[in-house]
Amino acid sequence: MKVKSVLVSQPINKAESTPYLELQEKHKLKLDFRSFIHVEGLSAKEVRNQKVDLSKYTAVILTSRNAVDHFFRIAEEMRFKIPDTFKYFCQTEAVAFYLQKYIVYRKRKVYVGERTFQDVIVHIKKYKEEKYLLPSSDTLKEQVPELLDAIQVDWKHAVFYKTMMSDLSDLRDVYYDVLVFFTPTGIRSLFKNFPDFKQNDTRIAVFGTSALKAAEEAGLRVDIKAPSPDTPSMTAALDKYISEANKHK
Repeated sequence: MKVKSVLVSQPINKAESTPYLELQEKHKLKLDFRSFIHVEGLSAKEVRNQKVDLSKYTAVILTSRNAVDHFFRIAEEMRFKIPDTFKYFCQTEAVAFYLQKYIVYRKRKVYVGERTFQDVIVHIKKYKEEKYLLPSSDTLKEQVPELLDAIQVDWKHAVFYKTMMSDLSDLRDVYYDVLVFFTPTGIRSLFKNFPDFKQNDTRIAVFGTSALKAAEEAGLRVDIKAPSPDTPSMTAALDKYISEANKHK
């Protein structure tokens, strides 16, 4: 069946939107972005209750832009002045670039991975004497603590914000040919909002093994998977699938 409409279940910032807009133009698609989940920050008191004292740490591991925002928010709420010697380990260039919203690069020590958490571990291994704080949501990937424990560094995980399911009731009577998911929570949000959801001809696209597992456990038929050797990005996977689906039809 032809693909004429795609719903991406998360907001896309301007830097990330270009390949999606190119896809939209190429295939003449109705392409929408809508967050199926959102985050809510914990209070400084709730973070303190996790036995977090920011003055005890010399470095922070930042895996997302949300982690950056909430780390600095909590530091401000705790009236903690982050020292110039503090080190920042960012999972990707996008996270490191976003960090500039809060710090001046040339005055700080910033270490950047390429894409996966494994990439930033390479940098962390070089600074085993640091005391690391990992602020994140309440849905930390299993791989993260495993990798940090394996290199035997002094680190602590703390929940600074929670992932919540958004209200999607306005989409009840809206149909899309393809739904795109990046997280297990996004899949759960679909069924929380629409417990009677029937896939029928809707194609499901997922990025990453955790989202794939959640989709399959929910009984969904996954038609589009990324990353793969020939489709490293979601837009590449969508392009390949849509090109085939829309051919000669």
